[in-house]
Amino acid sequence: MRTLDAAEVEKRLDFPSLIDRLREMFKAGCELPPRHHHPVEVPNAPGAILLLMPAWQVGKHIGVKMVTVFPGNGEKALPAVMGIYTLLDGTTGQPLALIDGPMLTLRRTAAASALAATYLARKDASHHLMIGTGALAPHLIQAHATARPIRRISIWGRNLDKSRKLATDLSAKGLPAAATEDLEKAARDADVVTTATLSAEPVVKGAWLKPGAHLDLVGAYTPKMREADDDAVRRARVYVDTRAGATKEAGDIVQPIASGVLKEIAGDLFDLTRGQVEGRRSEQEITVFKSVGTALEDLAAAQLAFGRH
Repeated sequence: MRTLDAAEVEKRLDFPSLIDRLREMFKAGCELPPRHHHPVEVPNAPGAILLLMPAWQVGKHIGVKMVTVFPGNGEKALPAVMGIYTLLDGTTGQPLALIDGPMLTLRRTAAASALAATYLARKDASHHLMIGTGALAPHLIQAHATARPIRRISIWGRNLDKSRKLATDLSAKGLPAAATEDLEKAARDADVVTTATLSAEPVVKGAWLKPGAHLDLVGAYTPKMREADDDAVRRARVYVDTRAGATKEAGDIVQPIASGVLKEIAGDLFDLTRGQVEGRRSEQEITVFKSVGTALEDLAAAQLAFGRH
């Protein structure tokens, strides 16, 4: 059985290949049971959560991502979220690989946003604004640069020093990145706006989005969290990665549906990859994509990583 650490996973999951693999998997589909969510008591510390996310393709592979969330880990200088992915043979059940869970998740999440952008962002999109400077941000920036001809990257975060450091790191890799202090100005100019924050209140206003903009919402992963305001939803055609996940977990979808602002989800990644719905319909249309993640993406990424030597 192989063991793939974070560095090996990142090396094997280059974005051009991973975006193509996700496209193939959404077209083909796989078995996706509901994820398991178990509270875990922790002595003398805040309660933890155990998440199990299975998926399989009949006759090919079975995969399970096991994720733990221990809020008290900060006091021990450990990450709050950790995990591992197990890939099994779909014909015998034989364990094939143990794969670093956090890196697998970072890569597949970024690739899913880039996959959506191939249908929803303008083909000539050249200015990418990244809102957020966490672990996911550099992967999202790299993935979008694969999907569209990005020639300018603006990075905004609540901590300017973190924005500057991320821009410096990306510039060293040949990406045209620079930190910005003026969020509104950058958002009004950007062709693609990506958010990956833990914000409970909208950080992007619909009034800022120019005609033809694409808004990529990746953070705000609970019904009470939000990254875009109602005006953004009103002005745009809205797409999601999966309807089942987005309509249950994403505040950017759940809240505007409940208030009547969002009347219809135009499509998901199954629809887009299979040609069952239109993506971008004009150069002036504003599009929104909301990602919450799915075990299908984990399985596709794990298969790709395992298959490479």
